[in-house]
Amino acid sequence: MLMQTHEARLDALRTELAKRGLYGFVVPISDEHMSEYVGSYAQRLQWLTGFGGSAGSAVVLKDRAAMFTDGRYTVQVREQVDGKLYDYEDVPATSPAKWIAANAPEGAKIGYDAWLHGIGWAEDAQKLFAKKGIELVAVDGNPIDAVWADRPQPSLAPAAPHDDRFAGRSSAEKRAEIGDWLKQEGYDATVITALDSVAWVLNMRGQDVDNTPVALSYVVAHADGTAELFIAPEKVTAQLTKHLGNAVRIRDRADFQPALSSFKGKKVAVDPNHAVAGIFHALEAGGASVVRDDDPAVLPKAIKTPAERQGHRDAQARDGVAMVKYLRWIEENAPSGDIDELGAAAKLREFRGLSPDLRDTSFSTISAAAGHAALPHYKVDEDSNIPIPPSSIYLCDSGGQYPDGTTDITRTVWVGPGQPSAEMIDRNTRVLKGHIELDLAKFPDGTSGGALDALARMHLWQAGMDYGHGTGHGVGSYLSVHEGPQRISKPGGAFPGTETPLREGMILSNEPGYYKPGEYGIRIENLVLCVDAKIPGSEGKYLGFETMTHVPLDRRLVNKSLLSESEIKWWNDYHAKTREILAPQLEGEDLAWLERQCQPL
Repeated sequence: MLMQTHEARLDALRTELAKRGLYGFVVPISDEHMSEYVGSYAQRLQWLTGFGGSAGSAVVLKDRAAMFTDGRYTVQVREQVDGKLYDYEDVPATSPAKWIAANAPEGAKIGYDAWLHGIGWAEDAQKLFAKKGIELVAVDGNPIDAVWADRPQPSLAPAAPHDDRFAGRSSAEKRAEIGDWLKQEGYDATVITALDSVAWVLNMRGQDVDNTPVALSYVVAHADGTAELFIAPEKVTAQLTKHLGNAVRIRDRADFQPALSSFKGKKVAVDPNHAVAGIFHALEAGGASVVRDDDPAVLPKAIKTPAERQGHRDAQARDGVAMVKYLRWIEENAPSGDIDELGAAAKLREFRGLSPDLRDTSFSTISAAAGHAALPHYKVDEDSNIPIPPSSIYLCDSGGQYPDGTTDITRTVWVGPGQPSAEMIDRNTRVLKGHIELDLAKFPDGTSGGALDALARMHLWQAGMDYGHGTGHGVGSYLSVHEGPQRISKPGGAFPGTETPLREGMILSNEPGYYKPGEYGIRIENLVLCVDAKIPGSEGKYLGFETMTHVPLDRRLVNKSLLSESEIKWWNDYHAKTREILAPQLEGEDLAWLERQCQPL
């Protein structure tokens, strides 16, 4: 019998925990690869609680339960999760482990799935619980899976080669480089678990996770340049086998855990930031010497090859055409009040789909009207969907996946009739000034993203305002739209990567914003490429940014008198370049709209 209510599901889980002698259980949003976006088969938290955000967790105890989310989801969690069943807890003010330590009795056994949690979390929780006489227990089989009768199966979509002409380097080259690193460090092998790293190392893509073209699989790379790919046999085609060649042994994904016990006496590197605790446990149980070290694919994946850089430019030009059609459609249709957030997102997907090269969106479109735009990570659904009000600000953050690049763009526009308020124009202009400041930055090679973050905030700070999210994240090449290790955000904040040196070839977002709770939100986002700044007479190498996203900005939200001469020049140069890239691909009313938007300020 299928359980329709979240209360019934919670009761069923508690019954299952009691059978196993467990006092409680921790439920994260995660899969066996610690992915940002997870397949439907791994959406255990959503099935149990109803929460549809991309970051959060729950704890279920014998007589109490709690949901843990950060400030991005304060509103959403209360809309989606029943407060009679779960307490709402704010992270980082507390955490699942701290809450358990405060609410579970001495002697309690708390279960966790070691294939869904990082090793750092497991070790920290274990230490904290030991002080309280609480035992952390790695479960044998997830108890939610035991009660989730209609749980979807993992995708069996075929994995496919990613053309070397898009990648710019062959898989053999990448594996040889990893082999050299292993020999240099004295390691026998490394376990690569992050799905985008597996995809990058093997020049392979898949269809197993929404928005990210990856295949559910693991790689063990060896010091001699060979590798083992663990993947469901149904996903392997003759084309993939030929592409991988003799140096990559294809094995059943079900053999992965047993294979980890075969490294007795071997030195194996595993990245604690990307590998679940279960991998460490299995290797150690088999007698391997486990060394914690960075995933060797992360940094080279972030530094794009010349082919990937050009692919990004081409993908952006294609994506820009869809955005022009969309922004013109919004301008002409939204003032009627007949367009809602879901309808707008669907229309944008339709315009992107006019390109035969579109494979997917790169994340769920943030289509945010009025007060919803003040929620930086708002996700529209049937329950939250509202009409776009006339005479308001509308924010759209979206992106596409193309074989040659991944796009991510935010545009904030005024929906008529009438004019935006002086306050709205002021806030948007300050966000624009910060965006330009970062775009024009020149900095020594090796400068961290954390060192640049203040440039994007300075004009807001001067008026006593700020925004609560990072300014920039790395972006993959037909891979994850949120890619590490680099990041532009406040130093010492909650996000890893702020201290990572920026390197030539890295792609990042530039997305300052401003949010007035309950009223409106503003964000301007383009993608930028780290390039040689070529400063005459510079003492050492300096980097700057090449803007990769070219789509008009809304001039109705700009106060020209607040802009400096150099900022006005940036605006005019940016729109001249936008016209140059997009005009040859447009005609009729779309071209006329573009020409109007690209006039000098």
